[in-house]
Amino acid sequence: MIDSDVIMAPIIVFMVIVAPLWLILHYRSKKQVSQGLSEHEHRQLIELASKAEKMAERVETLEALLDQESPGWRRKV
Repeated sequence: MIDSDVIMAPIIVFMVIVAPLWLILHYRSKKQVSQGLSEHEHRQLIELASKAEKMAERVETLEALLDQESPGWRRKV
């Protein structure tokens, strides 16, 4: 009888307190993941993509200038 009481107490505590919290938090996180990007994150992504395009253009310009001024610069690296 004592062994079943020792086992039943943690099981009851788990089922009454831990399991419901676990389920609530699990499905809340699933909902957030399925929603995708927030409006703020979407704006940031567009802004970063724009900055990356500008940086790529600058790199191309710098490489063109280096090709004109020092044609062998790529071999030196």
